[in-house]
Amino acid sequence: MLKNLAIAGCLVAGALGLGATAQAQEVTLKVHHFLSPQSPVPKYFIGPWAEKVEKDSGGRIAVQIYPTMQLGGKPPSLYDQAKDGVVDIVWTLTGYTPGRFPKSEAFELPFIAGKAAPTSEAAWDFYEKDLQDEFKDVKVIAAFVHGPGLVHANKPIEKLEDMKGLKLRGPTRMTNKLLEKLGAIPVGMPVPAVPEALSKHVIDGAVVPWEVSVPLRIPELVHNHTGFSGSRGLYTSFMVFAMNKAKYDSLPDDLKKVIDDNSGREASRLAGLAMDKGDMAGPPALAKLGDKQTILDEAETQRWKDAAKDIEAGWIEEMNGKGLDGTQLVKDAKAAIDTYVDKDQAAYEY
Repeated sequence: MLKNLAIAGCLVAGALGLGATAQAQEVTLKVHHFLSPQSPVPKYFIGPWAEKVEKDSGGRIAVQIYPTMQLGGKPPSLYDQAKDGVVDIVWTLTGYTPGRFPKSEAFELPFIAGKAAPTSEAAWDFYEKDLQDEFKDVKVIAAFVHGPGLVHANKPIEKLEDMKGLKLRGPTRMTNKLLEKLGAIPVGMPVPAVPEALSKHVIDGAVVPWEVSVPLRIPELVHNHTGFSGSRGLYTSFMVFAMNKAKYDSLPDDLKKVIDDNSGREASRLAGLAMDKGDMAGPPALAKLGDKQTILDEAETQRWKDAAKDIEAGWIEEMNGKGLDGTQLVKDAKAAIDTYVDKDQAAYEY
C-alpha cells in the first residue's frame, strides 16, 4: 500500500509539474516583417523587444519572429495581416499602401525630419495627437521613422542638375513626389526589391537611409552616395510596429500591461535608436569599397530645399480637400520634431 501511495504521489506531482509547464506559456505572438534578421530594426529593436516581453511576462508570453515575409504575402500586405489577425504583430511602412494613412504623410514632407531616435519620439507624440483614428483597427506599439534619407546612384550627385532623368526608387507617395520635383523619374517599390532592380539596371539608384543600404548591399551595386548639410534629412518614412487588436484584447489584464509597458514613446525611441545605430555602418562600408560619399554644402542643400518647397503647400491643399486640416497637421508635425531634434542629442546615444 505504501508503494502504491508513493507511485500515486509521483503521478500527481508529475501531473502538477506538467500543468505548471503548460501554464507557463499562455500566449504565443507571431511577429512578421519584411527584412532580414540582421537588419537594424529586427536586430536591435524587434529581437530585444521580444526578449523583454518574454522576460517581463515571466515566460507566459512567447514571441516568434518571422523575417523576410516568411509567412507569405508582400510588404504592402503587412498592415492588413495584423488588422485581420493573419499574424499578431507587424513592422511596416505606412507608405507601402499609398493614400491609406494620409495624415502620417506630414512626417514624410521634405527636409523636416532629423535623426531617427528624436524624430521617432516626435512620431509617437504626433500619433497620439493626430493619428489614432487612422490606426484604430490595430494596437500601435511604436510609431517611428528611419534616419536621414540619402541618394545612392550609379553616377555622382553633386548638384541638383545631376538628378535630371535618373530613375530612382522611392519608398512612398511623398518621396516619389519629391523625386519628381528634383528632376528624377520616381519608381515606387518596397525596399527588399531594390537590389535586384539595381542589378538588372531597372533603376539608376535609390533613396534609402544608411541603415538599410548596407544589409541590402547597395554600396556594392552603385558607388555614389549623397547626403545633405544640416540637422534635417532629405526625407524619411513613417512606420508602425502594430498588433492585432483582438489578440491584444484577448490577453488577461496583467499581460496587457506587459505589452503596454513595452509600447509608446520609449518603444518608439528604441526603434529609432536601432535605425541610428544601423546608419553608423554606412560610411565605414564605403571606405572598404572605395565608393564616393558627397555631403552637399549648405548653399547646394538650400537649392534642393527651394526646389521641393511647393510639395508642402500642395500636400496641405490636398489634405484640406479631404476635409482634414492640412495646415494644423504640418504645424503639429514640425512642432513635435523640433521638440526632440533640437534637444541634447546625448539622450540618443545607442
